Amino acid sequence: MSKVDVVKEWFYLAETDLKSAIFLKGMSPIPVEIICYHCQQSSEKYLKGFLAFHDEKIVKTHDLIVLNNLCKKFNSEFIKIEDFCLRLTDYSTNIRYLATLDITQNDMELAIIDATKIQEFILKFDFNF
Repeated sequence: MSKVDVVKEWFYLAETDLKSAIFLKGMSPIPVEIICYHCQQSSEKYLKGFLAFHDEKIVKTHDLIVLNNLCKKFNSEFIKIEDFCLRLTDYSTNIRYLATLDITQNDMELAIIDATKIQEFILKFDFNF
């Protein structure tokens, strides 16, 4: 698989996660935890796609702060999405297991906003495909 194909795959999966999160808002009751999880997953995949484009080894982590710091090596503007990454990071594995995260519908709405801003930020770069 070429590097371009790998990056496109990361971005496709990221977009699918974000679209899933938005779609799930239509359920009743709204699965706020799962929506937040998909937002975190989308952002993780966009960051990993950016790193793959720059031939950076993809580390096995769900920590968006770690991934964002790696991205900063290639572009210092990634500081602009640091707060979004910080808010979304806890929604990775903590949500999939019995956890004490108390997530509200407002948290879920903010997670969708944060994930969308990370998507828009990363896709503004020229990936030449």
